[in-house]
Amino acid sequence: MLQVKGLTKKYNNIVAADNISFEVENGEIVVLLGPNGAGKSTTIKSIAGLLRFDGDILIDGHPCKSVEAKKIFGYVPETAAVYEYLTVYEHIEFIARAYRLDAGWKERAEKLICRFDLQDKVNKLGKELSKGMQQKLSICCALIINPRMVMFDEPMVGLDPKAIKELKNIFIELKNAGCAVLISTHIIDSIEEVWDKVLIMNRGKVVLARTRQELEEKGEKLEEVFFRCTEGSQAL
Repeated sequence: MLQVKGLTKKYNNIVAADNISFEVENGEIVVLLGPNGAGKSTTIKSIAGLLRFDGDILIDGHPCKSVEAKKIFGYVPETAAVYEYLTVYEHIEFIARAYRLDAGWKERAEKLICRFDLQDKVNKLGKELSKGMQQKLSICCALIINPRMVMFDEPMVGLDPKAIKELKNIFIELKNAGCAVLISTHIIDSIEEVWDKVLIMNRGKVVLARTRQELEEKGEKLEEVFFRCTEGSQAL
């Protein structure tokens, strides 16, 4: 579903993403891990079509910046971008109308609103929401389109324990529905139960790509492998 081929991004003389290539298949949860400055944000923003870059990024065979790709792609940024003077419900309705969703979006909206305990916030303006509530709204807006590919950037930040549990359940539901899921984070514990494949970044490169099965067969722990990859000088 998602194909990243030779992604390279430079800021002046600094190489933030250095010839990165990887794929996320349908029904697969891939986690992008790395310390601050590893290149995760650059990679995520490139996939979202927010940056100019060298290389190719395809979503279901379409360039990531194309309308065809955007129609099936959901994105939850690290910092929620809400409209100050739209209510919670108006945010979701705006997305539904922009994507020309069928009438079923209203039922999906109600379910998402309930799952994230936003029932009493539907008429609140974006500027009146806490950071956590903004994050919940951002997740609802990404999921209302029934994406076939969805990307989360530090999705747990600001969420309460119940919302975190709900989001983890949603990750599994998306996977079971055949959706391709990419999660970028530096908090290993937050995704320990849900990932199928891990990509560890350091200094602008993917230094390790492993499936859960491969790590288990070697008797390795994700946290141990992460620190070995990011604190040492050699890529694995």
